[in-house]
Amino acid sequence: MKRPLVAENRFAAFALLISTICLSLGKALAADPLPSPSPQQLAWQRHEFIAFAHFGMNTFTDREWGEGNEDPKLFNPTDFDARQWAAVLKDSGVKLLILTAKHHDGFCLWPSQFTEHCVKNSPWRGGKGDVVREVVDALREKQIRVGLYLSPWDRNQPTYGDSPKYNEHFRNQLRELLTHYGPIDEVWFDGACGEGPNGKKQEYDWPGYYALIRQLQPNALIAISGPDIRWVGNESGAAREDESSVVKRGDQLAWHPAECDVSIRPGWFYHQSEDSKVKSLASLADIYFKSVGRNSVLLLNIPPDRRGRIAEADVTRLKELRAFLDQIYATDYIRSATITVPSQSDATHGENQLNDGDLGTYWMPAAGQTTAQVEFDLGQPRTFNVARIQENIALGERVQAYHVEVLADSKWRTVTAGRVIGQKQLRRFPAVTAREVRLVIDQACAPPAISEFGLHFND
Repeated sequence: MKRPLVAENRFAAFALLISTICLSLGKALAADPLPSPSPQQLAWQRHEFIAFAHFGMNTFTDREWGEGNEDPKLFNPTDFDARQWAAVLKDSGVKLLILTAKHHDGFCLWPSQFTEHCVKNSPWRGGKGDVVREVVDALREKQIRVGLYLSPWDRNQPTYGDSPKYNEHFRNQLRELLTHYGPIDEVWFDGACGEGPNGKKQEYDWPGYYALIRQLQPNALIAISGPDIRWVGNESGAAREDESSVVKRGDQLAWHPAECDVSIRPGWFYHQSEDSKVKSLASLADIYFKSVGRNSVLLLNIPPDRRGRIAEADVTRLKELRAFLDQIYATDYIRSATITVPSQSDATHGENQLNDGDLGTYWMPAAGQTTAQVEFDLGQPRTFNVARIQENIALGERVQAYHVEVLADSKWRTVTAGRVIGQKQLRRFPAVTAREVRLVIDQACAPPAISEFGLHFND
């Protein structure tokens, strides 16, 4: 969904800032404790692939943004099946779903006691239905985590623009969602804001919203207008090269990882006219490499249709994407490689932990060493075009510059290089065939802690 009050130049400046922070403040980072994720942020970043479900009044009016004056009777999915959503998401590898509990039109997908503009006044389930309840229950049956989007902008609510009154109304609705549906893992806000019926722009009480979430759901992460997860700055699903999870807040550095949102269709809500416009597999694969493969979490919007089911065209593409990713990860030439380190490693964090498949273990060079290299003998010449590199981000982002080399014609040749590693880098390059490969850490603000290194082929 578009965020109308955010200027693009703001994110150009932000991109420059985060791409240079670790390098420009290397000395300070070495002296002070490194920013690192909370347990909740760590778990969230390791999800890598999560989903959005834009579903609501706009689904039935064939619009992207509603006016707030729509008749609740228009909301009437003919074959609502949250279990179908959950099954599709599970098969696709999605770890968390964020549901649009309320969009800008103010229509609530749960029977809120604070508005009549909600499912209790729709014909669906005879006015007794609760979309949020059915979705939450279906997700938990499949061990998929739950996120909720509650739009601060409400074009139906008459108190909108009377800031104190509306803020209390919004907190009331937030309280309903955070007390009636069990553990919530992510609360998603955008910054959309307009004028109310009184002609005044609403001033959101962000500190009050955050305090209520911390009180009722202390383990929930707050995104995107929030302190825990930030918007990457576009809606194309692409992070920047060397996207860092460390940002500057005032005079301090903080852990604030990026989320890349993009829709599987041109629009955010379902439109039958877009059934033939679902993104191609090639497009989704490229998005995956530019989000998950650039130290960010991919938030892919999959909008249910007017039946209340994920449409067949979307299901087909998601199956293709899952098969594509499975094919890439199925072969990892490092799994059977012989690993050597020219210089001595920390005895408790040896090089054999680079290919054990466990992100909690890691290789670390000798104490105090911030440059190092690891060599891999693949046993025979192998052809590959993707290098996968992962830090143990529980210890922060340490690497500031690195490159990968192959031995060809008795000479080491660089095939890819970067600055930030973080949760995951999927570095693509023209296919090479080599038996010997090495990962070189050129610079780090503390002894690097590399969890995994892999070599794959993207056909």
